[in-house]
Amino acid sequence: MMASARRRAASGSPGFLRRSQPRHGEKAVMVLLVAASLVSVLTTVGIVIALIPPAAEFFQKVNFGAFITGTEWSPLFKPPHFGVLPLVTATLMVTAIALLVAVPLGLGAAVYLSEYAKPRVRSLFKPVLEVLAGIPTVVYGFFALTAITPLLQDVWPGGEGPQVFNALAAGFVMGVMIIPTIASLSEDAMRAVPQDLRDGAFALGSSRMQVSTRVVFPAAFSGIIAAVVLGISRAIGETLIVAIAAGGRPNLSWNPLEGMQTMTAFIAAAGIGDLPTGSTGYQTIFAVGSLLFVMTLVMNLLSIRLVRKYREVYE
Repeated sequence: MMASARRRAASGSPGFLRRSQPRHGEKAVMVLLVAASLVSVLTTVGIVIALIPPAAEFFQKVNFGAFITGTEWSPLFKPPHFGVLPLVTATLMVTAIALLVAVPLGLGAAVYLSEYAKPRVRSLFKPVLEVLAGIPTVVYGFFALTAITPLLQDVWPGGEGPQVFNALAAGFVMGVMIIPTIASLSEDAMRAVPQDLRDGAFALGSSRMQVSTRVVFPAAFSGIIAAVVLGISRAIGETLIVAIAAGGRPNLSWNPLEGMQTMTAFIAAAGIGDLPTGSTGYQTIFAVGSLLFVMTLVMNLLSIRLVRKYREVYE
């Protein structure tokens, strides 16, 4: 009987499963997906390759310790100073102000859209919220300079108010810019939480606020972390807002009312100048860019570790 079954299988009897026709469309889609993945990887590799040689030449001329710990940044003047701390502190300050604005508002919007808003309201509010992400950053920069800074100067309670160029206005507007990023991704993570968890909490007598903060939020914590990290990455890499609203003068200060220059603003300003290729001033662009790349890389590695640690898997 087993021998006859093998013969029927070999002869292609209809009673047995046979290999279907090759699906060329699926293979083409897979090739496109692999190509898309390779483009992102190769782009990152290309950026690293472009940064390393000029940065290595720069650090052959400038001591790395003096570069990291120096408090004066004036690479284009004589005598030049290559202390990058003023750029780093300005970048961190503007990013911190942006997060103080974006994280509470973004997470609040995400909780409302996920747990409180009716489907019709959500379908209206979420696209309107995401429109903010499509506004050009140069518009945000001019808005910070021409609207937010004068408003802060008018309502400042006492003492010297914000200067014409200041980190406070730049950070505030940058926070508004990254609200859609944090809100949209966090809301998607919250909606991915199974409805059974919500129903079980409601069955135990929990209020909607308790369900939102003690059930849904912890369950979606890994996705929320990813959203916040993406917002931080966008804030650190933003150029036009800080170049327009925060000013272009390196300033080692923790006073957000003063003007200061971030790492990206310096790269933009020096990159469009008339620096001769191969000069030390030209190589500072790559040195600052390498430091910025390392900072974002470390931050993303830490975020990946946190996401894996708090990730919840549901069947």
